[in-house]
Amino acid sequence: MNRLKDKVAIITGAAGGMGAAEAKLFAQEGARVLATDIQEDKLKTWVEEAKKEGLTIDWAVHDVTSRESWQKVVDKAIGLYGRINILVNNAGVYPPGATLENTPQELWDKIIAINLTGPFIGMQLCIPHMKAAGSGSVVNISSIAGMVGGNGAAYTASKGGLRLLTKDSAVEFAKDNIRVNSIHPGGVLTPMTDFISTMEGADEMLKNMCPMQRIGQSIEIANGALYLASDESTYTTGAELVIDGGLIAR
Repeated sequence: MNRLKDKVAIITGAAGGMGAAEAKLFAQEGARVLATDIQEDKLKTWVEEAKKEGLTIDWAVHDVTSRESWQKVVDKAIGLYGRINILVNNAGVYPPGATLENTPQELWDKIIAINLTGPFIGMQLCIPHMKAAGSGSVVNISSIAGMVGGNGAAYTASKGGLRLLTKDSAVEFAKDNIRVNSIHPGGVLTPMTDFISTMEGADEMLKNMCPMQRIGQSIEIANGALYLASDESTYTTGAELVIDGGLIAR
């Protein structure tokens, strides 16, 4: 229960799904966590309950596309906990069916801003504090869409960009003892993918989704993030952790 003892983590997109699972797991493993999201009510509700359970966790409203909003989050983390050791860039958006032909530029810009520019700003503002702390770990939640096509032009481009932003940052900051890695989930049951269960033939589709014949759970992604955030992965940087039930292994 102490794999992240005394570490301070910022986790974005934490109102539900993978972000909430990551934030709660990190706090259970001894981290002091600042969970952020643009959805204030959902975020505040579960975080306040977690605090009653004795977890060291707080929350902040956060628009990851805004540098000003990012700065407020960083300042709050420093004010609460005194340093930043871990950043999990989890916030993201997935518009199903947004192909190259039918995606207006406004939607393209929004997806790139949330999925790619947000992590860029977050790393720019958090990494100086990691340098001051003497080490750090950034975990960028990309997607198998960052590795293979077929998931929509803007989403695929944003996640592919995040994949290589991760690698470039890993090379840049290795000398500072700061590790930067990416996780590439396949289908995972989150509020963002709830629509799948309402589709015709959903049960059969989920069974055929991957060789493991099921959709993933948020905690399975959180466990991967925990490994990359912890000192168990001190020789791992620039890596791609694929958690997809074997989907892209075929």
